[in-house]
Amino acid sequence: MKGIVIAGTGSNVGKTSITTGILSLLSKKYKVQAFKAGPDFIDPMYHSLASGRACRNLDSFMMDEDTIRKVVGNASKDADLCVIEGVRGLYEGFSAETDVGSTAGLAKILGFPVILTVDVRSLNRSAAAIINGFTDFDPDVNIRGLILNNISGKQHEDKIDDVMKRYCRQEVVGKIRKLPEGPAKRRRAGLVTPDSGEWDLSPFEEMAEGIDLNKLMNVAESSDSDLPTEDLYVKRKAGMTAAVPMDDAFCFYYRENLECLEASGIKVKHFSPVAGDTLPDADMYYLGGGYPELYAEEISSNKDFIEGLKNKAEENIPVLGECGGLLAMCNNLTDANGKKHRMAGIFDAEAEMTEKRHGPTYVRAVPNENNPLFDLPVRAHEYHYSTVIPKNDSVYGYDLSRGAGISGMKDGFIFKSSIGTYMHQNALSQKDWAGGFVSGCK
Repeated sequence: MKGIVIAGTGSNVGKTSITTGILSLLSKKYKVQAFKAGPDFIDPMYHSLASGRACRNLDSFMMDEDTIRKVVGNASKDADLCVIEGVRGLYEGFSAETDVGSTAGLAKILGFPVILTVDVRSLNRSAAAIINGFTDFDPDVNIRGLILNNISGKQHEDKIDDVMKRYCRQEVVGKIRKLPEGPAKRRRAGLVTPDSGEWDLSPFEEMAEGIDLNKLMNVAESSDSDLPTEDLYVKRKAGMTAAVPMDDAFCFYYRENLECLEASGIKVKHFSPVAGDTLPDADMYYLGGGYPELYAEEISSNKDFIEGLKNKAEENIPVLGECGGLLAMCNNLTDANGKKHRMAGIFDAEAEMTEKRHGPTYVRAVPNENNPLFDLPVRAHEYHYSTVIPKNDSVYGYDLSRGAGISGMKDGFIFKSSIGTYMHQNALSQKDWAGGFVSGCK
């Protein structure tokens, strides 16, 4: 399989917008499989819409090397090209000592060349110093091409061209002029989620017009990795159903988690609490993260949803809530304006939006004897602008060695067979993530 990694010298150098534009342009001619490095839910939405194929997350903290290679091999079986967008800077990862969690680590695991995105705003010779520093830092990372972003005009471009010829050996595959603002809009927890119904890709394509796609393809074709395509999940025939809300309030799910449920014979039913959908009848419920605080009024008004969820939990039917899902399982959610909204009340706790950010950070957790669904050590991530305040003595299902959790290195409120946690787990971080649901239902 041929592929490239579009990395950056740091965050906010334009990787996501540039990658989205490249995917949209290339997908007019090729079958392109997109991937996103690290724990991210929003960037893959952009890439999926641009490529017409489901983008996948790759994370060497939550997945071992064999699993990463299988994810790429399976997803790209019928593709012409893999395009991986990196996370943060090329070498940022779990620690200062290893490649774990870094874009560089993924490039080495997969054998793909790197195209380095550099913000050259107000730079000329200094850009060469940055590029050469990145190149020399780890000779095993194959930096083959450069994308130079935020070029201010003709004079700046001429200087940059001269600098690249004199000091850098990598080929410049793209030069992008400075824009008043990028095409992707931001909110404090990340980019604004794209609207899959009416979404204009043209601003991203216009930004990527400065990319020489022929040069980019030449870099990609310099790689040819032989990747495995074995099954990723434990197979069983559970004959069960899982109700999974899917709308702007609950939209942060790893695709692998839903596929893992389906591989176990669990049919996934989607519905929208924000749109007023009633709670479907199911054997289990899985509430992902998202932006429930922006739709708290709609959620609170959907009495069938919040009251039905509480009744299901009372009946010992498993409910798993991750981050935003956890907030919806508390008594109330106080939004950023201080307005309180009634939620399901599965847990005797208050959820409040705050200005303080927790994460993004990786989490290590171990389930304890209270945990009804999971019994294996967990590697996950957390990222939120909220806090949860328990009213009475709470039962927790996880002990943390890394991460913040809900309180005091504890995470995972427990009520009967239900769990509410700040952690986002990826099903491929465990051998049988769905097994706990199946046994919990039985």
